[in-house]
Amino acid sequence: MRLAPRTNRRILLPVAVVAALAAAASGAAALLPDSSAAKSAAAAADGLPHTAVEVSPGACGHGWDRPSAGRQVFDLRNTSSDPAEVYLTDTSTGALLGEVEGLAPGVQRPLQVVLGRGSYAFRCLPEDADAVTGPTVRITAGPATGGPAVLPVTEHDLIPPTLEYQKWIGQGLGALVGKVDALRDAVDSGDLPAARTAWLTAHLGYSRLGAAYDAFGDLGDAVDGLADGQPDGVKDQGFTGFHRIEYGLWHHQSADQLRAPAQQLAEDVRKLRDQWADARMEPADLGLRAHEITEDTVTFELTGHNDYGSGSSLATARAQLDGTAEVLDRLRPLLEPRDPELPGIDQWLARSRSDLDALGHDGSWPAPDKLTDNQRERINADFGGLVERLAGVAAVCDVRRTS
Repeated sequence: MRLAPRTNRRILLPVAVVAALAAAASGAAALLPDSSAAKSAAAAADGLPHTAVEVSPGACGHGWDRPSAGRQVFDLRNTSSDPAEVYLTDTSTGALLGEVEGLAPGVQRPLQVVLGRGSYAFRCLPEDADAVTGPTVRITAGPATGGPAVLPVTEHDLIPPTLEYQKWIGQGLGALVGKVDALRDAVDSGDLPAARTAWLTAHLGYSRLGAAYDAFGDLGDAVDGLADGQPDGVKDQGFTGFHRIEYGLWHHQSADQLRAPAQQLAEDVRKLRDQWADARMEPADLGLRAHEITEDTVTFELTGHNDYGSGSSLATARAQLDGTAEVLDRLRPLLEPRDPELPGIDQWLARSRSDLDALGHDGSWPAPDKLTDNQRERINADFGGLVERLAGVAAVCDVRRTS
């Protein structure tokens, strides 16, 4: 599997973690005249109380002068000349109750939250400028607690699990060298049935290393690239690696035709192992990768897009679930106090594994297009639910500015 290209983006914390942040993300930006901002506390179409709040270095949080508990909307208007991010924070814990990112100058966007008794402040983070914290606002009446909040994660928090994960990847690459050597040796000997078995073992071993793909660089493309985009498709000299050998093994190519690709794969995997000691994964990406592995499994494996004849897409999907679980295990100390959805993620992961295992017999799985309607619906529902929940992991682990 190759991760689909990503733009540099943030995922806002979802409803299950912080309801207010999802509401902020869904609000449409609008240019409003000054008079509209002044009247925003009036009854709105949504039936909730609205408060106009200013976003600027000199007046961050100004306008919130009648604090009250309950569900409400802050209409955040950037009155400065630069884009800004805005956080609503619990000043006693530092937890975030809501955020709006990319608030352009002159633009107003809503932030819906549920507040209980406590102390709160807006934090304005202009682009290319220091953060500014607005006045502390205290709510002394109403429910004791409000909506969910989450402690922000720093890059320092993510360094230990990333280093631990890198070490695990190194061990996996060491084991992968032996599996690919076995594939090469089977091809060299002309035993193509043994080569097919060895191919699947080796490719599943590689597929479990999902969160590291972005750090593999060009060698990752050489090892597990697709024929997509190659001028001559599967016949192109630039089509190498696991899928090149897969195509040959399941399209009646001879051992002579496969010896060079198998030898090249063995050399490339050995280079990957040797270079990994100097590789550096970006700590801020680890949470996002947990989501991306499963998202790309849906796109490329459950559709059969990456199948070059072996029919092993569901086996690969199963291996990638193991890869997702490895990332979650490294992040678990950070997630347990922050993400109330973590037990649900574990349940959906177990369900997805179990339903895939039920389709496998003697180490083989049917191709996706051979599933019955009920089987396909079940697997699609499993992965759809898991992808949705893993978006929360990416959001919780998203590093947010502190200064």
